[in-house]
This record gives sequence, C-alpha cells and structure tokens, in this order.
Amino acid sequence: MTTTASDLVSKGDIDAAARALRDVAVRTPLLPAPWLGEGIWLKPEMLQRGGAFKFRGAYNFLQRLDHDVLARGVVAPSSGNHAQAVALAARLLGVPATVVMPTTVTTAKRAGAERLGARIELAGITTADRMERALQIVRDEGATLVPPYDDPFIIAGQGTAGLEIAEDLPDVATVIVPVGGGGLSAGVAAAIKLNRPRARVIGVEPAGAPKLSRARAAGRPVKLERTESIADGLLAVEIGHLTFAHHERHLDDVVLVDDEAMKRAMRQLLDCAKLVAEPSGAITAAALMEGAVAWTAPTVVVLSGGNIEWEGLRQIMG
Repeated sequence: MTTTASDLVSKGDIDAAARALRDVAVRTPLLPAPWLGEGIWLKPEMLQRGGAFKFRGAYNFLQRLDHDVLARGVVAPSSGNHAQAVALAARLLGVPATVVMPTTVTTAKRAGAERLGARIELAGITTADRMERALQIVRDEGATLVPPYDDPFIIAGQGTAGLEIAEDLPDVATVIVPVGGGGLSAGVAAAIKLNRPRARVIGVEPAGAPKLSRARAAGRPVKLERTESIADGLLAVEIGHLTFAHHERHLDDVVLVDDEAMKRAMRQLLDCAKLVAEPSGAITAAALMEGAVAWTAPTVVVLSGGNIEWEGLRQIMG
C-alpha cells in the first residue's frame, strides 16, 4: 500500500477535529511533574471521557457520518479503550454500537463498554481475530466499522491532544507519546510538528511489541509473529500503514520499555501524581524514569489512559 503526502492529516484536519470535540471532549490539563525532572509536564488522558484518549478519535469519526449510516449501527474491534470510546460516542449520538473484544479483555474495559450500552462480542486474542469478527458483523448487519487507528479521522481526532499541548505550552521542546497501532502517536506527532516544528516527538512501545521499531528498520510496516506485554493497549502486531506514514514524516525517534519499568512508573504516578495509569498509559513515564529518552525541557509526557480495575492494579503492582 502506497501512502502519499496528500494522504496525511493536515493542520486543518486537526483544527476541524478540535472544533467537533470542543463541547464533548475534556481538554485535559498539563500537570507539573518535578519528581520526574524539572520542566516535565504530564498530559493525563485518563481524565478523558471513557478513561483514555480514544474518545477523541472515535467521536470525530462518528460525528461526520450521515444519519442513515449511523442508524445502521457501528462496530469497533478493540482490546478495550477504543471499544469504550466508540460505545460512548455512539450513545451521545443515539446510535447502536457493537464492540468486539478479546477473550482476555480486562474486567474494567469490558464493564466500561457494557455500562455505556454497547453489545459485547468476544473473539480470540489477536487484533486479526477481532477484525475478522467485526468485518463479519459489518457484512451481516450493514453496520459501519470504526477503525481503531488507521484512519485519517481517527488520527486527526487523537491529534487534538497534541494540539492542546502546542496551545497550552507554546515553548514545548519534547513530547513523549505511547505507540500501539499508531493513531495517538501519529496524531500527536502531526499536531506538534505542524504547530511547533522545532519540538521533538518521541514514541515509546513495549519491548515485547516493537512493531514500529521493526517497521522503521524495514522501511515499511511488518507483521510481528507475536506480541507480549502487560501493556494490553499497545499489542498490535503491525503498525498501521497510514499511521506509519505519519511517523515517518513527523516522529523523531522510538524507544522500547520493558514491563518491570512500566510497573515502577505506575506506582510512581500513583504515589507522586495521584493518577491511576494502566500500563499502556504509564509507559511514557517509564521511558523517562529509565533514561530511555533524551529530552529537553519543557517536556510533555502523554499518559494515554487509566482503564484498570482494582484487582488488575493489585495483580500488576504485587
């Protein structure tokens, strides 16, 4: 698949997404984190509606669909956060939603989607399993697929988190963002580079799921044989083709962090910032704590979400 410069989201696309989200999404604050380093700020997307950044992209995607299309329902394949985001966006727009989650989905993420009124379907443990079942529902029911990351409206929506950083901290020098399928990292990197071109943007992915690192080495997206990490929101086996093109244009570097570092970061975020982060959300703080990232103040650490229940938190933290 060939992606050209014209396929990448523009500053206008991200600005339009920000206008669409203005009255429905939370403009998450920047919180100082001197315990991580002088001049470091946190962008806590666990305070976003649905408990993660995903609501930004999901709502931006749904709000531009025709009413007749929405009336047939939407379906979202997801490890959890995208499912909750689509369920919430669908409820706000008054349309039915089905979410396809892995059989290993956490209690918090399944319960969140159920509370928001989504129909839950479970399918295997891989991204491919979920996508296959979601596409079957699309064929059988005429529903619209809401892609988890590889879509320009999703990327532009997630990019509003980066736009807020650029507006709230005009002299930002470094932004650190998690990398899963790439929607958030692609959107944030685009928003930062299009508004603050001298700032550096660093992606962080689990050591057990280096899909972007491998893609950059190969010069194209490559499918990993397997992924393994406590960061269940970052376990895509392949970076999206459109998100990869954004990374190639806008992302300065990508680093890897192991599970033990994520656990330490989760504890420190709880102790020092009073923020509950799931492993996928804490991975950026872990990168700083481990010295994996070269940064210049002011630096913003994007904490992508906090959808973890008490028992899950106890199991991870020990």
